[in-house]
Amino acid sequence: MFHSLNTPALWAVTLSAAGILMVTMGARQSLGLFLAPLNASTGLGIVAISLAMAVGQLMWGAIQPIAGAVADRYGPRRVLQGGLLLLALGSALTPWMNSTWGLVFSLGLLSAVGSGAGSFSVLIGAAAARLPIEARGAASGIINAGGSFGQFIFAPVLQKLIQALGWMGSMWVLAAITLGALPLIGVVSQPPDPAHKATTHADPGLRRSLRDALADRSYLLLHAGFFTCGFHIAFLVTHLPGEVNLCGLPPSVASWSLAIIGLANIFGSLYAGAWVARYRSKYVLFWMYASRALMIVLYLASPRTDLTFYIFAAGLGFTWLATVPPTAAIVSKLFGVRYLGTLFGLTLLSHQIGGFLGAWLGGLSITRFGDYTWMWYADIVLASLAALVNLPIREAPVPRRALEAA
Repeated sequence: MFHSLNTPALWAVTLSAAGILMVTMGARQSLGLFLAPLNASTGLGIVAISLAMAVGQLMWGAIQPIAGAVADRYGPRRVLQGGLLLLALGSALTPWMNSTWGLVFSLGLLSAVGSGAGSFSVLIGAAAARLPIEARGAASGIINAGGSFGQFIFAPVLQKLIQALGWMGSMWVLAAITLGALPLIGVVSQPPDPAHKATTHADPGLRRSLRDALADRSYLLLHAGFFTCGFHIAFLVTHLPGEVNLCGLPPSVASWSLAIIGLANIFGSLYAGAWVARYRSKYVLFWMYASRALMIVLYLASPRTDLTFYIFAAGLGFTWLATVPPTAAIVSKLFGVRYLGTLFGLTLLSHQIGGFLGAWLGGLSITRFGDYTWMWYADIVLASLAALVNLPIREAPVPRRALEAA
């Protein structure tokens, strides 16, 4: 599966990018564990805290194309350094915030922008520019698995820290852990090997590339499917602890469910990286989204026990963030890797617009109806539609405007 990563240098770039994503995604995907403690401490209410986290979902997506464009133009080093520092600052300041707008500033702005600047668009774009074409699929799967491993590690550890140190102490520990990832940036941002460029088309420039992308039907369909992915993931990472609580189960079920999602997605991401080299990425995405709709139907029909949550988490986790390698692969097939950070960043913005709605509407649902039933129904419909909209996607370079044969 990984034979294309055949030198220590290729492994070093790939694993360093995976390590950075492990920290930024582990921190971000575990924030739902803080929702109840934050509410108990501040008394702001679930809707207000959900709003702050929903803004964070949106800002995490909004920074992706900007960070990707800056990294494409000037290199990833400063972007990644700034991202980790902002994430650490947002985590450190959150315990001092006792208002809705304070949480919007620390969690919704600083932490979200920081984790977004150190996330998929910059890391996958940086790795792709430093790896040969044949290694990019496997590398994207490994990098993606790093984010999932972060969720697997961070969720139970942070739950234990919240119990031992309180949520404030856990936030400060999280800030310290974030700073520990800074040394990995030097490996990811080393100068690209000219032998890996393999450019076969003239570079039309960023502005022309953006116009071509936004006028391309396949690219827009990819956005539509990724919107649903964001809705689904943000709803669950924010409100799964609340769903567990509604079922009368202990908080440990929620933290272990999130951890199982991360563990299962390690395998899902690795296989997704291999699948994009063997099958059409749009078919990989179709089956991933369709399986999510089926999993939710099965969950709703099952008794609410800890085992049900663990099986549900494992099933969903296999495709959780495994949508990233095939989505990035389609973008690179259409437009090459020269501006992959920017163009894939825009798809991540669509993902996080869905994420904003998933996190925020989940808070409204529990407040107004007392449960998440309507959110589950919406999730089934959106996942089914996401599966279908991927089928018409064309997986070939845009005529005369492709940047690279990637």
